[in-house]
Amino acid sequence: MSTQASTGQPGVAKMLLVSSRPVSWVNTAFPFAAAYFLTTGSIDLAFVLGTLYFLIPYNLAMYGINDVFDYESDLRNPRKGGVEGAVLDRRFHRVTLWAAVLTNVPFLVALLLLGNPMSALVLAVSVFAVVAYSAPGLRFKERPFLDSVTSSTHFVSPAVFALVLAGATFDVGLWAVLGAFFLWGVASQAFGAVQDIQADRDGGIASIATVLGARTVVRFAIGAYVVSGLLMLFVQWPAILGGLLALPYVVNILQFAALDDKDCEKANLGWRRFIRLNFLTGFLVTMLLIWATQLA
Repeated sequence: MSTQASTGQPGVAKMLLVSSRPVSWVNTAFPFAAAYFLTTGSIDLAFVLGTLYFLIPYNLAMYGINDVFDYESDLRNPRKGGVEGAVLDRRFHRVTLWAAVLTNVPFLVALLLLGNPMSALVLAVSVFAVVAYSAPGLRFKERPFLDSVTSSTHFVSPAVFALVLAGATFDVGLWAVLGAFFLWGVASQAFGAVQDIQADRDGGIASIATVLGARTVVRFAIGAYVVSGLLMLFVQWPAILGGLLALPYVVNILQFAALDDKDCEKANLGWRRFIRLNFLTGFLVTMLLIWATQLA
């Protein structure tokens, strides 16, 4: 048996793992799990399947499709090839797309059967956003402003799906939380696009950042973070404290408020801090949810 044959399968598995961005798994699984559990107070089949789906298959589809169809631009992007995104060799493209389909379909069928027409609609929007962001012919990531909206949908829609699936009541407080989460996602995607301005322009790729420029986008992101924090004023104690969690994100990117386009790659420092900050924020949100649950 050749060395290539003996090591080929682990190579595929490793590339699929890298392409699914394990560091980001929690960003989609946690919103679903938290929203579902807080609504129902139980761990049932829908909770388990939904959490598992938004943990791995959903991320494999979202980032795997992106890595396949962004291959040419990723080759020119110096920050690709690690935790911030894989440069997926061409020989893995077909298997990545098939893996995304084969891992997603069983979960989607099960979740549709466990749900209702409204939850099915939300799930359809969520999956469409995942595909449309990167797939040829749609490429929402290259449609300025729609890129930020679609990216935010990737992270908010699992929570909305969980709420609808669990039969939550959408009152003012819940809409405020979802609005705050959505603006956080828009701000984060917009700031993330700043570091790629030159690479995207060189590759002929449009984004909110290539259109507005670095300093305008950073200031927009700061404003969106601030408004997301203010929206939490419409929720009850102690959830209202969640508004304070927007402040570290504002502080993180303040230094780039006057960033020039030619220095866009300097924003990568803030993006790397952003990735680490998400883990701290996730922990604090969890503690806040536990506190709120105990009081309720």
